[in-house]
Amino acid sequence: MSTYTVSGRFQSRDGFQPFTKDVDAESESLARERIYTLVGSQHARKRTQIEIDEVSTA
Repeated sequence: MSTYTVSGRFQSRDGFQPFTKDVDAESESLARERIYTLVGSQHARKRTQIEIDEVSTA
């Protein structure tokens, strides 16, 4: 498993909020899925309200 740093933004009441998170995943696509799950559940946002700008290995 590798550690990926994912950055992007999600829609909130005041506009867009930026985020940067580190996640452990087997591939870049699984890291994206994990971010959709984490940010969506923490901030009550749907996938369409989350924009991922960059995924890189840490």
